[in-house]
Amino acid sequence: MKRILIGALITLAIILVFRSCWEDKKEKSILQENSMLIQQQINNVSKLIVTEGHFAEVYNYKDSQELFGALITADKKALVVVNAEVLVTYDLTKIDFEVIEEIRTLRINSIPEPEIKINPDFEYYDVTADYLNPFKASDYNKIKRNVNASLMKKVEASSLISNAGNRLISELSKFYILTNSMGWTLVYRDRDIENMEGLRMLDEISAD
Repeated sequence: MKRILIGALITLAIILVFRSCWEDKKEKSILQENSMLIQQQINNVSKLIVTEGHFAEVYNYKDSQELFGALITADKKALVVVNAEVLVTYDLTKIDFEVIEEIRTLRINSIPEPEIKINPDFEYYDVTADYLNPFKASDYNKIKRNVNASLMKKVEASSLISNAGNRLISELSKFYILTNSMGWTLVYRDRDIENMEGLRMLDEISAD
């Protein structure tokens, strides 16, 4: 009887050890599968978000040079009409992230800054210049610099950048939906993202 009891205890111990090993192996397998699924989803989302806008600018350029003091001046001027295509882009391949299997966490360390690209088309009208003060390459370069600076101010004052930010948040929401459905945690830097509203605050957090 004693031998039977000892045998039963040994058998039970073996079963418990086997079950523990099996469950541990199964748990690790699930974690690895979830980790691979998250990384695959990030790779699928990683793309270039582009928001496009169009801006117009009318620029009057004038330059005067004094000759023999202020008695005589040599003037040059131009009327420049500019139509510009502006692109605000987020390159999501630059997202810095890590998948931490042990604590079921997807940590986003940083998101890319928006890139603003201005592609202006210049049309010159009423270009006049004195013989002693002709148009040079430096004048055209100065016009381009001034126009680009003016267009940048218009872009920053417009809704173009905020619209691009909304599209960024829309893409990042896929990470939250995925992690939440699997019981994982989405973290941006050291802050847990617990709902969709937390995602909308990412642009404010990244600016800190």
